[in-house]
Amino acid sequence: MTMERSTRIYVAGHRGVVGSAIERRLRAADFDDLILRTRQELDLQDRAQVEALFAATRPEVVIIAAARVGGIAANMANPVDFLIQNLEIQNNLMLACHRFDVETTMFLGSSCIYPREAPQPMKEEYFMHGPVEPTNESYAVAKIAGIRLAQSLHAQYGMRVLCPMPCNVYGRGDHFEFERSHVVSALVRRFVEARDEGVPSVTVWGSGNARRELLHTDDVADACLFLLERYDRPDIINVGSGVDFSIRELAETIADLVGYDGDIVWDTSKPDGMPQKLLDVSRLQSLGWRSRIELREGLSGVIEDFRRRYSATPASA
Repeated sequence: MTMERSTRIYVAGHRGVVGSAIERRLRAADFDDLILRTRQELDLQDRAQVEALFAATRPEVVIIAAARVGGIAANMANPVDFLIQNLEIQNNLMLACHRFDVETTMFLGSSCIYPREAPQPMKEEYFMHGPVEPTNESYAVAKIAGIRLAQSLHAQYGMRVLCPMPCNVYGRGDHFEFERSHVVSALVRRFVEARDEGVPSVTVWGSGNARRELLHTDDVADACLFLLERYDRPDIINVGSGVDFSIRELAETIADLVGYDGDIVWDTSKPDGMPQKLLDVSRLQSLGWRSRIELREGLSGVIEDFRRRYSATPASA
């Protein structure tokens, strides 16, 4: 499906780290009829408000990048919020897509949908073949329900739905508050502040042995536009780089980039989360898409973003 540049596209969650990247990518591709609403303008947990927006704007394409997100600590502390809020958001949006005859609905999932003990790299067919990682179970269950709702809307009503499953993502515009941050943004903040304040050591959760595949949000956004125009199946499709790193390697790389030369202490009393999360991206690569942003380049951008938004020390320091 080749979309006209005048296609009306609603990006739900355009202020988030992934949604903002999708907005940038669409604008760069000259899409000029984007529907955007902030959290203050639209409560996605209120079905009446969501339906009123669809009735007024009549989107042709809806990209669901809105979600309650957070790291291991936030997921463990607020399982009810992560489950209920995400279910309400995605249910309201997808049911509105059906009611108002949206041509294409894209629901962004997450690699956390796969079983904790899934063989690595994780193929799409491993979905629903075992229990998920307990430390983010509520978020994973909500995403699984969203996938099944999208696929059910396709099966029962013929809706065109796309379900990309990104690996761990990072990029500018991410949360740096510790209770909401993911691994990259949390480590960036810790090491930048430790370097600026002369702290002799930084303590990091876990053993450092867990492995994560990381994809810059600009690559995620590029893959989403690629799939909107080149993919036409409701089956989930993995979106990633196909390369993973240990948390230890990630921490050491960030420390090097910010110029921190203190000690890194590993708190093994804290959970590692899933031992490894590496996606098999052969299906997406066979269609002709590959990631482009290397890890050190992407991390440097996140460090600059943190310094610009949160740190008193200039990026050039």
